[in-house]
Amino acid sequence: MSSPVRFSGERQGLGSTRTIRTRRITAQAFAPYGDLLIAPAETGRRDFVARFENRRPHARTNIALVRCNSAPDGLRIEEMECHFFSSQTFLPLDVDDYLVVVALDDGNGKPDLGTLAAFSVDHPQGINYHPGTWHIGMVALSRPGTLALLIHEDGSTDDCRFCPVEPFDVSVSPQAMPADS
Repeated sequence: MSSPVRFSGERQGLGSTRTIRTRRITAQAFAPYGDLLIAPAETGRRDFVARFENRRPHARTNIALVRCNSAPDGLRIEEMECHFFSSQTFLPLDVDDYLVVVALDDGNGKPDLGTLAAFSVDHPQGINYHPGTWHIGMVALSRPGTLALLIHEDGSTDDCRFCPVEPFDVSVSPQAMPADS
């Protein structure tokens, strides 16, 4: 079985109809898809920095650790995933920077490729996907890395839905463009 994510060296000869460029993440640019978690600048605690939703009261909170490969030059996407009943939060543990590729739902349970966006996220920023946000699996940029993941799951197929998409490439620039460009 082939992987739904191909790293840049594996893209040769595959052709593509679409390429999206990575931008530096900002809270405003990421808002339609989720929350950007920014570390406080001063000592103290900031409460309720994200909406961590559970739409199935019987589902349990799952705290997991994710080790991801790096894709410093870009990658090809052939599949996206979505969690319709839970937010999903990623907090960087041992990763310098990582890639977030997202799309909104088309209203029929599939990704709306017209809303695709790709963001580079620097440590120590975390992200929280809203329920129903389509995304790819975690990919580090500079080097392989580890992130903590928080999600509500019950072990059923409703925990995560996968959807094949028309393949597209993600172009990763060492100096990602500002999110508003």
